[in-house]
Amino acid sequence: MVFFSSPMAQTFHCRVYITLRPSVLDPAGAALQSGLRQLGYPSVRQTRIGKYIELTLEAETEAAAHQDLTAMCEGLLANTVIENYRFELSTPQDLGQ
Repeated sequence: MVFFSSPMAQTFHCRVYITLRPSVLDPAGAALQSGLRQLGYPSVRQTRIGKYIELTLEAETEAAAHQDLTAMCEGLLANTVIENYRFELSTPQDLGQ
């Protein structure tokens, strides 16, 4: 299937941050904390590991981009049973490009 950009579409740069819910155990985070302490960083009190995703999408408006990205996060990018997500949208103009 081929998709074509609408002549009115804007490009949005998206940064998605996905983290485990506070109530979910994070064994990888615990292992990281243990490793940091073994390396001489006893001041580390807690570590949690998450995911960071960057993507670019085209949408007519920022509201449409927000709606699409929310659907992507809830449908594929995050497991909303055990993970929280948040994202940032910016345009090339916002980034000074």
